[in-house]
Amino acid sequence: MSVLEDRIITWLQDAHAMEVQGETMLSGMVGRLSAYPDLRARIGTHVEDTRRQAKRLRDCLERRGQSTSAVKDAGGWFSAMGQGLAAMMADDEVVKALLAASAFEQMEIASYRILIAAAAIANDGEVRGFCAVSLDEELAMQNWLAENTPVVVAQYFQKQATVPPQFLS
Repeated sequence: MSVLEDRIITWLQDAHAMEVQGETMLSGMVGRLSAYPDLRARIGTHVEDTRRQAKRLRDCLERRGQSTSAVKDAGGWFSAMGQGLAAMMADDEVVKALLAASAFEQMEIASYRILIAAAAIANDGEVRGFCAVSLDEELAMQNWLAENTPVVVAQYFQKQATVPPQFLS
């Protein structure tokens, strides 16, 4: 196996573990964000995107006769659970959720860009195409978070009764 093929397999496994972590983290957020219905709905939609992304990655690995990494997947799951537990203890959980989701989206975006570049070098249209779809979904989520962060932060302070109404639009 070439170094290129070996790296693509490793990076597909890494990306799959990342999506397992993302699904766990985002699913936990959905259950705790009832006071923020727009954020909750968008994250809920992105959980479905994340599940499809994980499936696309599994399909790419299976086409190569490879599987996901149980160790990496478990590590991602445990990491997400730890993040969720820590955020639950914060009185500003929604702000911590925005921070975690935004940072995670950036990591996913970079991961898919790397896979797309490697797939282009390997002339692997399937990986390139699947990862391009996932990249578009991640960019859409990151853009939504960027556009809606001021609104969610204002809602947070409104719920704390500390923000003037003119900042809520």
